[in-house]
Amino acid sequence: MHHYGKEQRERAAMIDLGTHESTRRVVLRSLGEVRPLAEALENWMRVLGFPRKDIFAVKLALGEAVVNAFRHGNLGDPSKVVRVNYVVTLAEVFIEVDDDGPGFDPNQVPDPLAAANSERMSGRGLFLMRVYMSGVSFNPQGNRVTLWRRRSGA
Repeated sequence: MHHYGKEQRERAAMIDLGTHESTRRVVLRSLGEVRPLAEALENWMRVLGFPRKDIFAVKLALGEAVVNAFRHGNLGDPSKVVRVNYVVTLAEVFIEVDDDGPGFDPNQVPDPLAAANSERMSGRGLFLMRVYMSGVSFNPQGNRVTLWRRRSGA
């Protein structure tokens, strides 16, 4: 499994998007609502001059987090929603994705790079989030992920 430095884990957990004055909040009721959200996030990043590779990374991680929230967290229950909070600054992007599910232990997700898991059709979303973002953290319950990406070259 990919491990991250202490600074990165702490930084991702430091900002409280629930109280940050620039936080944008979106409630998603279906996976079909992800595209407009991703486009809005991309537009903010473009306006602030983020490189294309950062925009790609953030959109990929956002997509994986939202898909996981709907499929694994909410178990596809159409009565449950996924909430996304995000802040884009000149130096970084923070995103929180939380669902109505019971949560999970991210340390129990099998390593998709292990030979025993090479044939599995799922289990790569969390890996991709960790690879593409500067930091990834979960609340203690495991039903909210905080993603953080520092601007490349910053």
